[in-house]
Amino acid sequence: MDLEWLANTKRLKAIADSGRHFARDPFDIERYTEISQIAIAMMARLADAPVAEIEGLLASSSEGYATPKIDVRGALIREGRILLVREHRDGVWSLPGGFADVGLSAAQNIRKEFLEEAGLSVEVLQLYALRHKAQNPYDSDLFDYYKLFFLCEAGDDQIPSTGLETTSVGFFTPDALPPLSHKRVLESDIKAAFACSADPGRAPLFD
Repeated sequence: MDLEWLANTKRLKAIADSGRHFARDPFDIERYTEISQIAIAMMARLADAPVAEIEGLLASSSEGYATPKIDVRGALIREGRILLVREHRDGVWSLPGGFADVGLSAAQNIRKEFLEEAGLSVEVLQLYALRHKAQNPYDSDLFDYYKLFFLCEAGDDQIPSTGLETTSVGFFTPDALPPLSHKRVLESDIKAAFACSADPGRAPLFD
């Protein structure tokens, strides 16, 4: 998939959807709708997927002012090792996390994800990175994301366990990481977590 074309097409669709949201003239609404449909057709071509499939994926993001989705991830480090979970969906590893749920704060979302994916009750300490997915080497995606990474802690007496979305949970040193889900997390995100843990006063990374 051509990442530059994908980025431009996502931007074109966002402009069209926002324009349609604010437009009052019926002819303007019709034009913005047509531009949005053209952008979807371009995405389908780039993804080598049916237009109807792309329309279904993007339906929830086509109403109102277009904004990025939010993905939250938490890093728990113990004795020089970081906790990772293996995703049931694709069999590779990631920091616990996922889409931010409406009605919950970022910290509440992190605590929920840790409990569901790793069986742990954590305290969320601080934000250590805020990444724009499209501007970093994550696997490409039709959606636009902001990714929020938080440093967390949990009592040593807590033992991690798998949940409905995970098949394994483990602690890993930064030089012996398992295969990562690059759709969700990069090696640099884990390196940044260790850097923050070693120097809690450092400013969060951001794009």
